Amino acid sequence: MDSYNESVLKLFKYYKSLGDKSMGQLKEEELFFAKNKNANSIAVIVKHLHGNMLSRWTDFLKSDGEKEWRDRDGEFEATIKTKEELLTKWEEGWACLFKAITPLKKEDLETIIYIRNNGHTVLEAINRQLGHYAYHVGQMVVIAKGFHTLETWETMSIAKGQSKAYNQKQFSQEKEKRHFTDQFLKED
Repeated sequence: MDSYNESVLKLFKYYKSLGDKSMGQLKEEELFFAKNKNANSIAVIVKHLHGNMLSRWTDFLKSDGEKEWRDRDGEFEATIKTKEELLTKWEEGWACLFKAITPLKKEDLETIIYIRNNGHTVLEAINRQLGHYAYHVGQMVVIAKGFHTLETWETMSIAKGQSKAYNQKQFSQEKEKRHFTDQFLKED
């Protein structure tokens, strides 16, 4: 569990950092831009993630992950009006997730929890949400990149045309066990 817990926490932090860095490269009005009526803005994606995270991770081991008070359809309405409100919801959702996952123990992994009355082991529920959040954060990155050129976008991974140099650097290091996100989550 220690290894899994550490790994999954790093992955969640990594995806959060991709969202943080994407939003950080945008002007406030760009956070609210939707290409058309069927598309979601970054603000709407954040609102959906916020609702999902609060629903799934509040009383995680005790109650169904789809809370009665959740308004999923309302999550896709563009009601967030300021960057400050958007970032508050973003941080609140992630804080709820980290508060629920951090204290889990090995014996919790096989505990059955429910999402809409569908039983999941804790491990399955965590993996389900990890995939869901990575999907939506990926959408946020694509939207944010659309406002930039290759020259103005601050890459969050291996820059275009830099794979050879990156691999050379990686292979020049001694082999050791390390998590791939460590290089991306370094504190400034």
